[in-house]
Order: sequence, then C-alpha cells, then structure tokens
Amino acid sequence: MLVNEKVAIDHGLKSNEYKKICELLERTPNITELGIFSAMWNEHCSYKSSRLHLKKLPTKGKKVIQGPGENAGIIDIEDGDAIVFKIESHNHPSFIEPYQGAATGVGGIMRDVFTMGARPIANLNSIHFGSPQHKKTKNLLRGVVHGIGGYGNCMGVPTIAGQTSFDSSYNGNILVNAMTLGLVKKNKIFYSKAAGLNKPVIYVGSKTGRDGIHGASMASASFDEKIEEKKPTVQVGDPFTEKLLLEACLELMAGDSIIAIQDMGAAGLTSSSIEMASKGNLGIEINLNKVPCRETKMTPYEIMLSESQERMLIVLENGKEDMAKKIFDKWNLDFAVIGKTTSTKNIELFFDNEQVANIPVNTLVENSPMYDRKWKKAKLPKKNKIKKDVFSKLKIKDVLKKILSNQNVCSKEWIWQQYDHTVMGDTIQKPGGDSGVVRVHGTEKAVAASVDSSAVYCWAHPLTGGKQVVAESWRNLISVGATPIAITNCLNFGSPENEDNMGEFVECVQGIGEASKYLNFPVVSGNVSFYNQTKEIGIKPTPSIGGVGLIKDYKKMISMDLKEVNNLILVIGKTEGHIDQSLFARTILDEKNGPPPEINLFNEKNNGETLLKLIEKDFIKSAHDVSLGGIITALSKMCISGNKGINLKKPKVLMSEIEYFFSEDQGRYIVEINPENLKDVVKILDKNSVHYDELGVIIEKDMIIEEKTKVTIDELKTCYTNWLKEFMSK
Repeated sequence: MLVNEKVAIDHGLKSNEYKKICELLERTPNITELGIFSAMWNEHCSYKSSRLHLKKLPTKGKKVIQGPGENAGIIDIEDGDAIVFKIESHNHPSFIEPYQGAATGVGGIMRDVFTMGARPIANLNSIHFGSPQHKKTKNLLRGVVHGIGGYGNCMGVPTIAGQTSFDSSYNGNILVNAMTLGLVKKNKIFYSKAAGLNKPVIYVGSKTGRDGIHGASMASASFDEKIEEKKPTVQVGDPFTEKLLLEACLELMAGDSIIAIQDMGAAGLTSSSIEMASKGNLGIEINLNKVPCRETKMTPYEIMLSESQERMLIVLENGKEDMAKKIFDKWNLDFAVIGKTTSTKNIELFFDNEQVANIPVNTLVENSPMYDRKWKKAKLPKKNKIKKDVFSKLKIKDVLKKILSNQNVCSKEWIWQQYDHTVMGDTIQKPGGDSGVVRVHGTEKAVAASVDSSAVYCWAHPLTGGKQVVAESWRNLISVGATPIAITNCLNFGSPENEDNMGEFVECVQGIGEASKYLNFPVVSGNVSFYNQTKEIGIKPTPSIGGVGLIKDYKKMISMDLKEVNNLILVIGKTEGHIDQSLFARTILDEKNGPPPEINLFNEKNNGETLLKLIEKDFIKSAHDVSLGGIITALSKMCISGNKGINLKKPKVLMSEIEYFFSEDQGRYIVEINPENLKDVVKILDKNSVHYDELGVIIEKDMIIEEKTKVTIDELKTCYTNWLKEFMSK
C-alpha cells in the first residue's frame, strides 16, 4: 500500500509527525512501519503531551524499589516482601463495549503486575458514569460492573475496594480505571529490560487475532458520531486463559531462565518488543510467520498492531527453550520462538522470507515527540456570599437524608456484591470502608489500599484539587491504621490540544506533586488518559489516586463501624465551615461556583501521623475520615455500619449547625474512644498541637442531634442503601 501524509493522518499522526518520521528514516515508511509509528507515537503509548510535566513528580523514597518506567511500581513492605502495584485506564473501550472494555482493563492491569513476578492479591477500581438521567448510564454501569466482576472473579483475585461517581460531564465518555496489587519476594522481581545478544525471543499465551487493532490509537482520540464503528478496536478477554498464563509464568519465574519479560498490552507485539529493546539498548529481529495466529491471512501490519489479550513476550537464556516450552505445554498455552536479540539497535521484521520493517529503536522511543503545549492557569474562584438566613430555614434531618441518598454518597453495595472480595481467604476489610485490607498470607502483616478521585474540586481549582485527592488517599489509609507508603495515579483529562484542559492537567499534576512530596507519599507508577471527550465537550478533570500502606500487625487494623455504647466520639482536625464546592452547596443550594476547601499539608501530615500514634497505643476503637458530605455524613455511615446511635452535639463554635455538620474542610477524622482514655488521648493531641472537638456519645439506637432532632438508624440505612438498588432495578 502506498503511504502518504493522508494515510498517516488517518492513523492519528499529525502532518509534522509524519514529516519527522520520513526525516528520521531518510525515506518513506511502508504501511507496517507507519502502523508501528502510529502505535508508538500516539498519546497513550508515548505520553507526548504529558512527559514534560510528569517528570516533576516525586518518585523516590526509602521504601521505593521501582518507580515509573516499568510495568508497575514496587515498594518494600519488609521481611523480604514487596508489593507491585499500578492503576490504568480503559475508558474509551468501556464506553464502546462496556463488558469487554472493563474486563480487558482488569486483565491488562493484572498482567502488568504478574509480569514482574508478583502474584496478584487484590484488585480495585475507580469508575465514573454520566448523569443517572442520561439514557446510556444504567446500561454502561451494568456492563462495566459485570465486566470487572467477570474477569476478576474468574481469575480468583479479590476486588477489595473502589469508587463510583456520577456526573453529567461523563455522559459521552465514562471512565474505567483498574488497579491491581501483587505480592513478590524482593529477590524474585522481573524486569522488561532485554540483555545479551542472540538470546531467543519467545511469544507465549493466546493466539493473535484481529481484535484490538488500533486500540491504543483509538484511546488517543476524541469520540464523534461514528463511535459505533470503533467496536472492532475493543479487545476480547478470556480470564480462564489469563489464569493459565499467570500460573505458567510464575512457574517459569521460579527458575533462573528469564532475562526479560513484558506483557503485550496497548499496541501489542509492537510496544512489548520495542520497549524491551529500548531499555536494553539492543535490537530485536522477529519472524512474523512464527507468531501463533488464530485467523487466516493475517498481514504483518495486523500481527504487529493486534491487541489480542493474554499474551506475553519473553527473552530467555539460551538453551532454556525446551524446559520453558514444557511448562507452557502443560498449561495448554502457545509457546513459540519468534526471534532473537541483536546488536543492530533496530526492530527488524520478516514475513514470507522478506524484510517488511526495519526501524531504529531510538526513533520510536527517544525520538518520539514531546510537546510543551500551551496551557491556561486557573484562577481561584471567589467565595460565595451565602446569606446566613438560608441555613436557618433548613431542617438538618431533611438535609442529611437527601445527602445520604445522593448518588455519589450512597452505598455502592449493589456494585461490590457482584465482585468476589474474599477469594484467597486473606481479605480482612471488605469494600465499603475507607480502604480495603488484605493480610500478607501466613504473616501478621496486612496491606491497605484505596482509590480516590475528586473531579469537582479539580474542576473548581486544579492545583488545590490535585493536592486534595492525594490527601484523601493518605487519610483513607490512616483511617484503617495503615502507614501510607506510595501512590499510583491515573490522570483522566480532555484534549491536551485545548489550553483550558491542558491547564487543568498541568496544575493537577503540580498539586499531586506538592502533596506527594510533603507527605512522603511518592508516585511509583501510573497512566495518563487524554482525549476523554465527545466532539468538543470534555470531562471534568479526574485524577484517580491509588494509595498503598502497611499495617505491621493486622490485629491493630481499624474499621469505621461504631463499637460500644457510652464510648466518646471526637473529631480530629479543625472545622472552619467551608461550604463552597461541598455536596451540600451543590445539591441543597444548587450552587456550583466557589473555591474548593483549602489544603493545609502541614495539618494533613500532623493530624494523620498523630492518629497513627493513637492507633498504635490502642486508643482508637473506630475511625472514618471526613470527606464528601461533611462530619454528619461520615458519622451516619459509622452508625449504619455499627448499628449504633449517637447523641450528637455541635461544639460551641461561631457557625450554624448546617455549616459545622456539612462543611468539607480537609484534614479531619472522626474517632471513637473509651471515656477512660480521654485524658491520655487529649494529652497526645495537645502535645502534637492537633485540634479536636468532642462530638458526642454512642447510644443504643437513633442519631439525636442537639437534643431536638431524632433520626432512626433505620431511616439512615434506608436513605443510604436504597438509591442505587432502586436505580438499577427500574
């Protein structure tokens, strides 16, 4: 096929990029070579609009073994153990084909983890849908949830936590972010850097088909009215084959025959072979006739760009091929020697005894475009002047019931009931809490993980929102008694070619970086997903943060359910009454403007570390961080979870009940303590200059507010648990 600029543009390349390719090659590329460039230079694989800014993130720390640049990040959890983890997006495929899009997103992130030698021990997800009134929302939600559950459950990996939100900005572009944690011994970690000359390059797993061709390119483009035509680019997953692939790879990894291993994710055989060669500063030669194919007459172009699932590429030590083949034969998986490493530093492809591609690896990687795109700085919105008499007209019980039944607060049990969250037998905190927690099998240790995002705050002021979502992750880990170690991020934004969208990205990343650095909470892996928009309408900026922390003794884990009548309830952290951008302002007052709550990183760190000291001394019986909906919403969840009531009193502060109970000031936790320990707890709080308020006392039943308003636990439960079930049953 004759290649020209129009063909290049049809592949998602820009005119200037096509010219640069011709200059680098000193010739016109053929169609296979053009396909390879389009895959490697698209936004999804090259990070060409984001690399410049991602370099500024803090990525190192005492516990960091591997930061960004590999399949996943790795942190040290002591005793020779390490946790491998990462979050990735599968947004576009999930909007086009929700079941397979979500399923293959889960499968892909698990391969990123076990390709490094780790057995997956937990899955999480952050999923975002359009307005409940939008005609597609219900079917998209149902398909995505079934896809996540269908793949994770079949793999036998528990889904321990997640986040679901609804907003009209996702009407034309939902978000599906999947996260996986794996456990590995520090001395058995595998990397993707090829090494040595004339080493066999091995293809293992499923056969290659035509599914997923141009999947990475499709993920780097905006949607339009021709969206249905893109269904063939969505991959089809098979979790049962992936389970076999997992076991076969781990069995081979038990020996010493693997030099490098890389999963075939976005851009399939193209990205896996080129990344291995680039990291090793080597060339790779591949005979495409030897690639196992499940469809007839597949061309070199199709073979290289296929994104068929459940496939891996391995560089083996010489002489180990027969031993390795026996393992994959045993697991009934394809195994083929398709090429070798070379000294040429080129990717050379052969098909039917002809060379069909010959590209210097550095032109695909080091010479890929990197743009410093124009962006607009966001102004901090002015505070709203809400008249105080507005608050006095509202009944706190009515407001609370409306907030609890809001789609972004209500229980997501309908979703997580469809996930197996206890398989493997080590889940010790299930979905519905601040973080999911899994025990490290056979030990006293446990790993906590959470995933968070805050599109509303990021939309109002990206810099503040970026800080907030990291701080929220920090608080969620501390609330279960875990020491936060590191984060992974999935950065979901609109088109980087739009100056406003690019500004949102730049400032969110800046905020994430500032918070991560101050909290010693480094970014060890992640993913950028741009072009989340239909035509010119983009989503709200949605950075998802996956946090991981360690609990050294799992018996000290904390949960949010209230434990014992007559125990005291305290709020750690100061309440200033920030209403702007709160759920209360948006749902009760219909006020969408104003700044998000301020983030004081000193207080975040100090309050969190002080709470960990209280937990270590066994003073804390239950805990929950204060976030969406404010203090009374968090307390209601604790009452519902523990089936206990509370006699609740507002402290003597200069603000109304509404402002105190529904404001979304940051850095706060609600904790339950035994009255006998109050003096000791206050002593530690005072010593560390941590503000606290006494809120009330746990009682047998009912929430009694200021001795004048009673809400039964059954009323709270009904509001909290019914909305999603009823929405999905209509």
